Amino acid sequence: MITLGEYIIEKQHDFPEASGELTGLLGAIRLASKIVNREINKAGIANIIGSTGVENIQGETQQKLDLYANDKFKAALEARGEVCGVASEEEDDFVSFDSARGVNSKYVVLMDPLDGSSNIDVNVSVGTIFSIYRRISPVGTPVILEDFLQPGIKQVAAGYVIYGSSTMLVYTTGNGVHGFTCDPSLGVFYLSHENMKQPTTGKCYSINEGNYLKFPLGVKKYIKFCQEIVPEDNRPYTSRYIGSLVADFHRNLLKGGIFMYPSTAQAPEGKLRLLYECNPIAFLAEQSGGIASTGSKRIMEIDPTELHQRVPFMCGSADMVKAAEKMIQDNPEG
Repeated sequence: MITLGEYIIEKQHDFPEASGELTGLLGAIRLASKIVNREINKAGIANIIGSTGVENIQGETQQKLDLYANDKFKAALEARGEVCGVASEEEDDFVSFDSARGVNSKYVVLMDPLDGSSNIDVNVSVGTIFSIYRRISPVGTPVILEDFLQPGIKQVAAGYVIYGSSTMLVYTTGNGVHGFTCDPSLGVFYLSHENMKQPTTGKCYSINEGNYLKFPLGVKKYIKFCQEIVPEDNRPYTSRYIGSLVADFHRNLLKGGIFMYPSTAQAPEGKLRLLYECNPIAFLAEQSGGIASTGSKRIMEIDPTELHQRVPFMCGSADMVKAAEKMIQDNPEG
C-alpha cells in the first residue's frame, strides 16, 4: 500500500522544478484535511455545528465549521512556508503571508475550505476544494491580486477532499487524477484510485430542479431530454443532487454523469465561483477525460476579473456535456 506522501515523492520527476515545494504544499493540505475531518466526525457531539450568524462576502451565512476549516487550512499552508498567499471563499480579500519565507515562496492557493457546509447539520457529505498556481509577481515581494487572477489553464495542481462514508483526497498535477483514502485507525491516506477515468457517459444528471422555471431554455430542454423514455438509449436518466459540489462531482467521476449549475433569471452569472470551485473541478474533470464548460466556453480558458467571480458551470462525462452544450447553443434566449 502506497501512502500519499510516498506517491507524491515518487512522482516528483513530473515537476523537477518544483518537487520539494509541491510535496510540502500538498503535505500541508493533507494535514489540515485530517484535522478538519476529525472535527467533522465530532459534529454531532461537539459545539461545532450550526451558524455563526455572520454572512461572508458571498452573502451566505457562515457555518461554524466554515470558519474552523478556513483557519486550519490557512495555518497549515502558512506554517509550511511554501505559499506566499491564499484566497478563500470565507475571506473578503486574499491573505498575504509576509514572513521572510512567505514572500520568497513561489505558489498561491485558492480554496473553498468547506464546500456544502450547510449539509453538516444533517450528516451529509461535504468537502474541501483547492487550486494551486505559480505566482506571477517577483519572488521576494508581497503577493498581489494578479497572482490569483489567472486562468485555469495556468493551474499547477488542484484537488479536493471529500468527507463522507470514507475520507478521500483526490488531486491532479496535470498527469492524471489520483485518489487516496484515509485509514481512520492510522490517519494515513493510502492510494486507492490511481489514474481515475470518468466514463464518457452516465445515467445521472445533477441539478437543482427547484430552480427549473428560472433556467435558460436550453437547460430546460436538456433536463427534459434526460427525462425522456428512450429504451435504445438507456434513458431516462436518474436525478441525483446532493447540494455539495465535491460530493456530486465525486459520484459522477466514478460512475459517469453531468453536474450543472447554470445561470438563472436572478443570477445571470450563475452561483459557483470560478477561481476556487469551477477551475479546480474543471482541471480534475479534463484530466479524467471529462469536460467543464459554461455551456458555451471552456471553463479553464476564462480570464478572471475579480476574486469572487461567478460563472455558469457544467461538468462531467464528455458525451453528456457535449449534448447539453448543443441544446444551450441551439436554443438561445430571445
